[in-house]
Amino acid sequence: MVKSMIEAFLNLFRPIRTHQYPAEEIVLPKGYRGLIEHNHEACIYCDKCEKVCPPGAILFYQNEDGTKTYRYNPWLCIYCGECVRACPKPEEALWQSETKQSSAVKEDEANEGWFVWEESCKQSREAYTAVKKAGKIQKKSEE
Repeated sequence: MVKSMIEAFLNLFRPIRTHQYPAEEIVLPKGYRGLIEHNHEACIYCDKCEKVCPPGAILFYQNEDGTKTYRYNPWLCIYCGECVRACPKPEEALWQSETKQSSAVKEDEANEGWFVWEESCKQSREAYTAVKKAGKIQKKSEE
């Protein structure tokens, strides 16, 4: 216990080693793995990024016309880069930038809004699958 008190006292005279964030901006190291960027025009919507994402930070909403809508939750992302590695068109459709994500605030609805989006994505896929199956059944009965 005495050793700990001496160490704590000596720390009063040592230089500060912490960053005064957010007053001072943190300089990011070269090669920093930041936000996942998506180019919807180059994306082929193969869902590989969604399937390999460990925390489930990427979701696709299945529209009734067969198209998909991309959604990314930067506060859930662990910045592992698995989605970029799985993408058949890396650097064109999906890439990892060196941009740092800001902290989430209540208005961002980082959790609640994402849970709602997650459920709507699940329902959209189920509805699309049902419509697709119904279409196949009608085609078979017409033959």
